[in-house]
Amino acid sequence: MSERVSRPPTVERLEAARERLADVEARIDDHGEETVEQAAEAYRQAAKLLEDYVDRATGTGRENFKAYIELEGQFATLVENLPADLHRRGAFEDALDAIDKRRLSEHDFERAEAALEPAETFAELLAEREAAREELETARTEASSRLRELDDEITARERLLELSTVDLDAPVGRLREPIETYNAAVRETFQEFRSSASAREVFAVLERSQWYPLVEYEAPPDELREYVRENPAGEYTIPELLEYADYSRSKLSHYVDDADELKRRVATRQTFLEGIDAGPLTIAWPPEPADVLRYRIRELRPLVARIADEDVVSTLREVRELTRDSEYERLRTAAVATDRLDENEQRRLASGEVEIELEELRAEREAIEATLEDG
Repeated sequence: MSERVSRPPTVERLEAARERLADVEARIDDHGEETVEQAAEAYRQAAKLLEDYVDRATGTGRENFKAYIELEGQFATLVENLPADLHRRGAFEDALDAIDKRRLSEHDFERAEAALEPAETFAELLAEREAAREELETARTEASSRLRELDDEITARERLLELSTVDLDAPVGRLREPIETYNAAVRETFQEFRSSASAREVFAVLERSQWYPLVEYEAPPDELREYVRENPAGEYTIPELLEYADYSRSKLSHYVDDADELKRRVATRQTFLEGIDAGPLTIAWPPEPADVLRYRIRELRPLVARIADEDVVSTLREVRELTRDSEYERLRTAAVATDRLDENEQRRLASGEVEIELEELRAEREAIEATLEDG
């Protein structure tokens, strides 16, 4: 396979656009930029005159004859003002001869347009150069965009290769089992707490969590927090408040002093209330690096202790002790790899496909960068 064929499509398009522009610029240079500009402008003016008068100056009527006189006068002036050495000046003179008669037909205009064709070449050259410039700019933009895509693809392959050295057979269950045990326990405990504790008590935990940045509970909205703290309705559980918010005002009046206020404060915040769960108290899988997880558990413990019994807190301490295990990072890395790699990725790593892909992607990036640097 030739080198040309093996080049990336983006490079092919960029080089083709550059060659097209160089070719048309060379053809313009053969005549001279000024010559081409002059001839093209003269052609555009002459063609415009023929287009403007083709309907008005044909026929035998008085207005047709008047239009013919205007056309002939303007066209003759155009030709007279052309530089004597203008390239293909004869085309304009031939066009003038074609309409230099007392009565014009559409055929005469066709003859004049045909006579101008040698000069039209210059207008076409300028139009082709503009199109070539636009094509080259588009190719450059596409090349830059492809470079960004390549950076992302290369980074993805590099990360895969980093995971290729991981021991995927490492006993990650030593981490998974205590973390899953803790997560299940804290979810069950929080569900019980949410269902039995007053909204005021739940909000107290949420507000307390704001002291701990790694426990990402959203703070209660000010108006709702104030209502739950100061109104007797705050003694109801969150499920009860959500249920009451759907009651009619007459039915709700049996449970609270001000039905309108409960609807205004609670019904408008149903999404927030329904979203309060144990999520921020759980530990993600795969787990975080040892120092990060250890610090997070330090923040979790006082909050968990407020809603859970000693068994749950003890399980959390067991997870914290795992972070001090000399094997923790090896097991964590294996957990991350196992979680991120699907069967196809594992197969590609084992077969060496990822290394080949990475080499090809880097070569493509290098080729595009080199081509862009060439101008």
